[in-house]
Amino acid sequence: MWDNIDKIMKTMNLLLKTFAAGLGVLLASAASAQGDGDSIENDFFLDRPDSRKYAVILAGPTVGDENKSQFRRWAFSLHDILARDYGYSSDTISLLYDRGEVEGAGSQRIDAACDLVGIQQELARLQSVVQPGDQITIYLIGHGSGAEEESKFNIVGPDITGVQFAGMLDVFDQQDMIIVNTTSASYGFSASLSNEGRVVVSSTRSSSEKFDPIFSNYFIEALDNRNGDRDKNNRVSILEAFNYAKSNVEEFYEEQGRLASEHAGLDDNGDALFSLNPTTAEIDGRLAEIAYIDNLIDDTAGLSEKAIRLKSRMQDLERSVFILRGRRAEFLEQDYWQQMEELLVGLARVTGQFNEVVNPGESSEQ
Repeated sequence: MWDNIDKIMKTMNLLLKTFAAGLGVLLASAASAQGDGDSIENDFFLDRPDSRKYAVILAGPTVGDENKSQFRRWAFSLHDILARDYGYSSDTISLLYDRGEVEGAGSQRIDAACDLVGIQQELARLQSVVQPGDQITIYLIGHGSGAEEESKFNIVGPDITGVQFAGMLDVFDQQDMIIVNTTSASYGFSASLSNEGRVVVSSTRSSSEKFDPIFSNYFIEALDNRNGDRDKNNRVSILEAFNYAKSNVEEFYEEQGRLASEHAGLDDNGDALFSLNPTTAEIDGRLAEIAYIDNLIDDTAGLSEKAIRLKSRMQDLERSVFILRGRRAEFLEQDYWQQMEELLVGLARVTGQFNEVVNPGESSEQ
């Protein structure tokens, strides 16, 4: 195996001398990791120049000043991070917050109250604007309750069950979907939302974990300044954000000398059986690895049309590397490495072209 890696790296070194060091870290990581799986990933989470990404933050009501302050901070921070770092705008991000207003600064971020009418109207609005291949990410912040099919997300007025919410989301069968449920007792609600092509994160593994989780704090931290970017490709996948948050939650309880009262899980194959340790070598994790929330087209980046096309091609090739890695068990060793080499060399070349367009002249000076 190492002979094959050496062969690939020798070929790539000629191309990578002029490229950023961070790309080399990504390619080495992609080439050396292993996994098995099927090709379901081929149909989902493919970023294209003509697709758009939308985010909906649902922050329910709470009791007590401490919880209210914490949920407000999480909801507003997530809103600002998506707008600042991930290319979202007022047209593509919505915040449904408590009763629809707050004291002091921040009201301008809120689009509606987090009640049944507000949720129905927001999903109806989304349905009217999304196109096939677009992506929707939904974040739930607040309290949960109940068990199994009666698991609920606490909103203003009558609470909503996971079964009810799943029915509302059925209309988005041509869109990629990510759901991050960070509420207490979130498992039953999250399990109701499991479906093929969806990545669903639950901050708890059972309805008995009723204390307010801190998972949301670290999941948002993973997105902030791309702290969760483990493979150094300047992007944070849902799998990376999940693992970053899970690791920090475990450290928190260890430092406090307390038994953990929350155990997050992830499902991305539609079986509603959440993995507590998802990896690309397991049943859950392969789709989450290629699911990103960042927009290909970010108006603040000022990229030309040519640069956007090259960026799209880069991300497509990188995605193909991850998918091939997950399907390794389906190939003969020689065929696997031949295809991997073609993808990595292609990625290196396109990355060089992108860097030259974005920063003309820099490569030739090195």
